[in-house]
Amino acid sequence: MSNNIAIAIDGPAGAGKSTIAKLIAKKKGYIYVDTGAMYRAMTLYFIEQGIGADEQERISEAVPDVDVTITYENGEQIVWLNGRNVNGLIRTEEVGKIASSISANKEVRKKLVELQQALARKESVVMDGRDIGTCVLPDADVKIYLTADSHVRAVRRYEELKTKGQECDLDVIEKDIIERDYQDTHRELSPLRQAEDAVLLDSSDMTIEQVADAIIKLCK
Repeated sequence: MSNNIAIAIDGPAGAGKSTIAKLIAKKKGYIYVDTGAMYRAMTLYFIEQGIGADEQERISEAVPDVDVTITYENGEQIVWLNGRNVNGLIRTEEVGKIASSISANKEVRKKLVELQQALARKESVVMDGRDIGTCVLPDADVKIYLTADSHVRAVRRYEELKTKGQECDLDVIEKDIIERDYQDTHRELSPLRQAEDAVLLDSSDMTIEQVADAIIKLCK
C-alpha cells in the first residue's frame, strides 16, 4: 500500500486552480502535476505539425509520436515535449483556446491520463484540471471543486495577461471563458463536473492564501 497522498482540484477555466495547486504543493512538499500544461504541450505539437483542432483522425494518428513529461529543476516546473523545453511556448492564447478542443480527443486523453496516473503512483501529488477527481484520480485522498464567478475569472485572466505585457480585451476574455465553460461541461468525453465526494469552494471573494489554507485543513 502506497503512502503517497493525492489531492485533486477540478474546476472551470480561470478559477485559479493552478495557482492554488502550486501553493499547496509547495507548502506540503508534494509534486504539482500541471495537467493543463501537458494538454497545452500536446496542442502545441499539433499546431506545429499543421494539424487542425477539427482534424480528429489526424490527431489520433499523431498521438503515439508525442511524449510529454514534467520535471522540476531548482523548484521550477519544466514541461518537455519530445525532449524539448516548451515552457515559453505553451502559455499563448492560441494554444489555450485550441487545447480545450484537442483535450476532447479520446486518444489524447487516454495517453495523458496514463502519464498522469503513473506520476501519482510514484509521488505525493497535487493535480488540477477538469476531470481529475472524476476520471484521472478517482481515489484521490482530497477532492476539491474550485470555481468563481465568470466575470471574476475574466478579470483575473485580464490582469495576468496585462502583467505579461500582452494586449487584451476584458469582454473578449469573458466571452472566451463562458464558451470554454460550455465546451468543458458539454463534451462527450470526461465532461467537467463536480465529483460526488468533492468539496465545493467558490473563490470569488477569497484570497489565494485563504483558498490554500482551506484545502490544507481538509488534508488533515
